[in-house]
Amino acid sequence: MPKILSQDEIDAFRARLCAAAEKRFAAQGVAGVSLRQLAGDLGCSAMTPYRYFRDKDAIVAAVRTAALDSFAEALETAARSEGSARRRGRAVGEAYIRFALDNPDRYRLMHEALQCDPGAFPDLARAQARSRRTLTDYIRDLVAEGELEGDPEVLGYVFWATTHGLLSLQLAGRIAGSPDFDTLYRTAMRLLARGAAPAVMPSAAATADDKPARQRRRA
Repeated sequence: MPKILSQDEIDAFRARLCAAAEKRFAAQGVAGVSLRQLAGDLGCSAMTPYRYFRDKDAIVAAVRTAALDSFAEALETAARSEGSARRRGRAVGEAYIRFALDNPDRYRLMHEALQCDPGAFPDLARAQARSRRTLTDYIRDLVAEGELEGDPEVLGYVFWATTHGLLSLQLAGRIAGSPDFDTLYRTAMRLLARGAAPAVMPSAAATADDKPARQRRRA
């Protein structure tokens, strides 16, 4: 008769299983990992994981949920820092980079091409929505304070895509030497911020003063 486990024992084994799965998924891809391999990593029978998760999709969902929640927590903490929207936005960007570089396995799994259906896992759907908000909320603050102009959803995707693209190259070892990652990232952010900055309309006086000069150039 199977031993009746306490909730603490269940949670501890689930955590161990998810930690082993995170490493395997990041190294081999989700499709390349079996529950038998994970059981072997933990030194248990091939059927033991089924006492804690119904199938591999449930393990993938649990691992991705934990990764997304820890990512969101890091960015939310940065967004609560003191200062202007620009300073908070910079803190969010730095937190994003630090999370990815400090947790490469988790970061890769967050963006693994082969994913389970979030609709079947409410916790995963919640974590995805929470993570997505962290990539837009700080942009809303920048727009509200007049630092940027445009749709926060669109701008959030643009800044996210640029940051993710550079990080993917960095994690793949494709950025080496000069220019380094920090230089590329700061240059990209500066160019994006400049492009999304509110247009400065010339004053009526400046336009009038400039008119003779424009006429002389045409002459």
